[in-house]
Amino acid sequence: MTRADHRDEPHFLRADDGTPLTLIRVRGGREPTRGPVILIHGVGMRAESFRPPGIRSLVDVLLDEGWDVWLFNWRGSIDLDPVPWTLDDVALNDHPAAVRHVLGITGASAVKVVAHCQGSTTMSMSAVAGLVPGVATIVSNGVSLHPHMPVVSRVKLHVLRQLVRAGEPYLDVAWRDGPETARHALTRMAIRTWHVECGNPTCNMASFALGAGHPALWLHSNLARVTHDWLRYEFGKIPLSFYAQLAASDRAGQIVAIRARGPLPGRYAEAPPKSTARFALFTGAQNRSFLPSSQKETFAFLRRHQPGRHSLHVLAGYGHTDVFLGRRAHHEVFPKMLTELRR
Repeated sequence: MTRADHRDEPHFLRADDGTPLTLIRVRGGREPTRGPVILIHGVGMRAESFRPPGIRSLVDVLLDEGWDVWLFNWRGSIDLDPVPWTLDDVALNDHPAAVRHVLGITGASAVKVVAHCQGSTTMSMSAVAGLVPGVATIVSNGVSLHPHMPVVSRVKLHVLRQLVRAGEPYLDVAWRDGPETARHALTRMAIRTWHVECGNPTCNMASFALGAGHPALWLHSNLARVTHDWLRYEFGKIPLSFYAQLAASDRAGQIVAIRARGPLPGRYAEAPPKSTARFALFTGAQNRSFLPSSQKETFAFLRRHQPGRHSLHVLAGYGHTDVFLGRRAHHEVFPKMLTELRR
């Protein structure tokens, strides 16, 4: 199976608060023989990030195994009009709507999920709050309920955020539109000066916005050149409202609600999960966006309340997003995820 074999079937839906969302059902050359799997992208990205050029993608592997693959664009997707959002908004409104839609279309009794970065965090929040009872398995990459970050990232989050946020609703990772103000120009010039390891401006900006490292989100040695070049157009606007919640969660040592409402708890890792979903936690051993201790602490939390049910994989030689984009991920990462989905 390759990208040329994919047949896309777009579905338009609305979150429970009316925000427009999309799902893309990807069909292969034959009807699926396994149940539905929803792929959930990270912050400032889009569903298309799961099938980059230059590699055998996770979508290819899932289709070859007979899974019914759905790519989900939640409200943070760069394929949708930008709106301010918090993690609570996504957990409360987006994921429950998407799960219901897929169950309704397929007639399946349950879905499985593969999620990355803040797609992982928000799906984990939905699950522990009991909002997605139709989810049986969550393959969660990078971070779930405990956001541990490098020291440099924490400084940027708590100090530089205060300088950026005045009059700025978004931090735009995309460089292709150019700076609009002198402050934008100076910021981008400083980032380029600091990140001399790479000539791809989006790679530089993503390292500034989403981690700490040279680069922060992947190991260059893991990426095919065509994949790295493609990333130039795969990041966009991230609302400052997200960073505010991440800062509060960093201070609390776990994901916390900006404004607890309805079924959402004030602290997401305070009480036993209201879910029977099995978590398979993944992270790169060299993750410089969220440290491996993030997933280790979430695993300890889950194991304390549901011993023997969940699993943890720390991947040697990987960072954050190269878990899905790496040129050898189909040999070194995806088989482990497939095993968890089949369990």
